[in-house]
Amino acid sequence: MIALALLLVMLPRDALGVFDSWGAFRDPSPLHCFAIAEPAGRKAASRPFASIATWPRDGVRNQLHIRLSRARAASARVTLSIGERRFELTAGDADAWAPDSRTDSAVVAAIRSGRSMSVESVGANGAPFADTYALKGAATAIDAAALGCAGR
Repeated sequence: MIALALLLVMLPRDALGVFDSWGAFRDPSPLHCFAIAEPAGRKAASRPFASIATWPRDGVRNQLHIRLSRARAASARVTLSIGERRFELTAGDADAWAPDSRTDSAVVAAIRSGRSMSVESVGANGAPFADTYALKGAATAIDAAALGCAGR
């Protein structure tokens, strides 16, 4: 919740609402709206998060972005699990994304019906790790973010 509190005071971001552990925000430059949450029980210096963003100028809606709680090993896969669904993500050193818009859509659909999600990988130190997110409030935050950029 610390990252959400920090985002609430950062200007010029507009808070669209906080829904359980998820928040929705609009950033005017460049215009984009997003739902965001921190992993449960994780206090990492890297400020990990999961977000679902809409970028009206680019015609992008419900795009997944994950900031991992630690840098991953160069060859390590990043897997997102929601219920019985598994998604292999495209990853950089400490960030991960869905590989395409179809996967973004499937992830958001799974989030809407899930209770929690976890992002798993192997850290640069060789130790496996997982970041877990509660999904209560996520669907409402995603909808609020989409409405925050609707018609813009």
